[in-house]
Amino acid sequence: LGRIDDVLNVSGHRLSTMEIESALVANQNVAESAVVSVPHSIKGESIVAFVVLKSTSNFISEELCINELQSWVTAEIGAIAKPDTIYLVENLPKTRSGKIMRRLLRSVVRGEPIGGDISTLENPAILEQIINKCTKKS
Repeated sequence: LGRIDDVLNVSGHRLSTMEIESALVANQNVAESAVVSVPHSIKGESIVAFVVLKSTSNFISEELCINELQSWVTAEIGAIAKPDTIYLVENLPKTRSGKIMRRLLRSVVRGEPIGGDISTLENPAILEQIINKCTKKS
């Protein structure tokens, strides 16, 4: 109930970010994930996932891993919930208490300036790595 406001509207379908995150984490290779959205001109919102793998040695390439995770979500929930973009990251930006700071991820993928208080961020270097990865892929 605490994340009831994290609902995506993808092509008229209401999807919970928690639902997609749970589907990703159900994959044996995924340690944790975070899902945010970006505006999309046709679908309304586009799904973007950040995934931390347990081990990268199970995959030949990053592209094959991303394709497998997209197929996994399609099989678990349906094609409408398949993330358009998946970023494989070393870690997610968290507070010292371990809560994932999704608002920072949302700002990064939308190209917005990082606003608000980030003094509680456990490891600021992770945020810089994610920013670099997102801008490199764009």
